[in-house]
Amino acid sequence: MQTFTLIFLIALLLTTAIQVWLAVRHIRYVRAHQDRVPEEFSSQISLNDHRKAADYTCAKTRAGYPGILLHVVLLLAFTLGGGLNALSSFWADWLSDPLMHGIVLIISTFLLMSLAELPLSYYRTFVIEEQYGFNKMTPAMFFADLVKQAALGLLLGAPLLFCVLWLMEKMGESWWLYAWFAWIAFNLFVLAIFPTWIAPLFNKFTPLEDATLKTRIEQLMSKCGFKASGLFVMDGSRRSNHGNAYFTGFGKTKRIVFFDTLLARLDPSEIEAVLAHELGHFKHRHVIKRIVVSFAMSLAFLWLLGYLMQQNWFYQGLGVDVAAVPSTAMALLLFFLVMPVFTFLLHPISSLYSRKHEFEADAYAAQNSSADDLIRALVKLYQDNAATLTPDPLHSAFYDSHPPASIRVAHLQSQGQV
Repeated sequence: MQTFTLIFLIALLLTTAIQVWLAVRHIRYVRAHQDRVPEEFSSQISLNDHRKAADYTCAKTRAGYPGILLHVVLLLAFTLGGGLNALSSFWADWLSDPLMHGIVLIISTFLLMSLAELPLSYYRTFVIEEQYGFNKMTPAMFFADLVKQAALGLLLGAPLLFCVLWLMEKMGESWWLYAWFAWIAFNLFVLAIFPTWIAPLFNKFTPLEDATLKTRIEQLMSKCGFKASGLFVMDGSRRSNHGNAYFTGFGKTKRIVFFDTLLARLDPSEIEAVLAHELGHFKHRHVIKRIVVSFAMSLAFLWLLGYLMQQNWFYQGLGVDVAAVPSTAMALLLFFLVMPVFTFLLHPISSLYSRKHEFEADAYAAQNSSADDLIRALVKLYQDNAATLTPDPLHSAFYDSHPPASIRVAHLQSQGQV
């Protein structure tokens, strides 16, 4: 057995074991605390709602087990199992141009993986989400969304893939630097067109018509020095009962979007507090910081790929016959397939960074709106979304981009506004 094969298998086993262990811990912890509402929420959330959140959390976590197993099976089948070799040979009989061969090889691989994962996605939507009263989608809408996503992926992804593979072939050893610039341009382009071209393919966006609420929001934005191209309501209730609000776009395309479910549930003062939290992300430049970090990491990964694609042990250790495939496309494909295995343990760092931003945005909201209102809004959203108030601390630290409910509320109370 090749050394890199052994390293890959150990990393895969370790990653899988940690995922399962964290899931088991999470379920046990939530179950152990399901019969008592935390004291700070006892006046607002009933025991029945708390138990529903526990049941929903555990159901979602258990539904993740088949996904973990499927990922391992697919990864081993495509690499050490010879799947990529077979797929490459199949397309070689039809396509003689190395560039087209590489593009089709990569697209067909991810298409097959998506099809294999489709039953699990369908189960999550039409069994779990349906059981707990969140799903509003029909099967026709579900599959229509899949078709739109696939078409959009091809329309945007295929040209990017062509560009990257061409640069890998033509730009010599420094191709990864040129590819990085192409990646930056692509991401900025998608960010620019998302609000007006992509998002409307899946949801309907209408201008906010509540004059009183609109005035209140505009006064808050003026106070915070934020300008947007519009305030919009998204018909999130067509697909789900979950509620949210977000900023999208940048520059002149910035817009604020509220789910209709959120507007129906929260009072105007609570909506203002939620918006103040989102404005906190803008004021602290969290989006820009995350984009910069993402671009920096992509540069490092592309440099690493530039090194690995020159190493025969990288291909051979993953079960790929170097002589039988175009190395640029295969290197790119292998890299994206196996890299999550080796970067899994970075999750806690990413989660910690995100939670830091959430605390900063909460503090900003407390200073420019009302911590009381934000707390009430958060509790309503926890209740409506059946979010557990008692996650396993280690599971939460590993995965959660937002602080646990009790810690978040305590942090808001510490701002001295309550």
